[in-house]
Amino acid sequence: MIRVLLAEDQHVVRGALAALLGLEEDLEVVAAVDSGDTVVPAALLHRPDVALLDIDMPGTIDGLAAAGELRSRLPACRTLMLTGYGKPGHLRRALGAQVHGFLLKTAPPEELVAAIRAVAAGERVLDPSLAVTAWDLADNPLTPREADVLRLVADGIDVTEIAGRLFLSPGTVRNYITTIVAKLNARNRVDAVRIAREAGWI
Repeated sequence: MIRVLLAEDQHVVRGALAALLGLEEDLEVVAAVDSGDTVVPAALLHRPDVALLDIDMPGTIDGLAAAGELRSRLPACRTLMLTGYGKPGHLRRALGAQVHGFLLKTAPPEELVAAIRAVAAGERVLDPSLAVTAWDLADNPLTPREADVLRLVADGIDVTEIAGRLFLSPGTVRNYITTIVAKLNARNRVDAVRIAREAGWI
């Protein structure tokens, strides 16, 4: 019997997934949670073989961060990510977190069930429609310092405060922002944040 932890914040979707998996003789949903923060505590309590995690969930951590914590705290539990969007940034983070599978929510039910079985058996699963995206993931053009600056810009922090936090002059911070916008072919700093987030660079 494959023990499954299900993490999905939408009640109807979570219920439907639990019902679907419950129809399979070799699958048992041992826990169903609705936020990233509750994934690891539930996993430590119920010891699932596979954690089926939505990426975008409320809480202080999302599904991918929860997968990373699971990997360090419960390495026997394998992770299969579900997402509604095949964003390159999500895929990059998933590969970085060394998850065992990545599937779109649009996948047919039989593909989801087969993916859970494959992941439980030690295989890796990647939604076929995402294979090209994985191949084409571009390298991050931002330096670590530029990424730090852009993360603070994304948090809505002004140039003066960014300068204080990073021990830089306001002029240097402005230069970083100009360079970041140019590197990302962005229209402005807001567009640069969007591009970098979608690519998984910040």
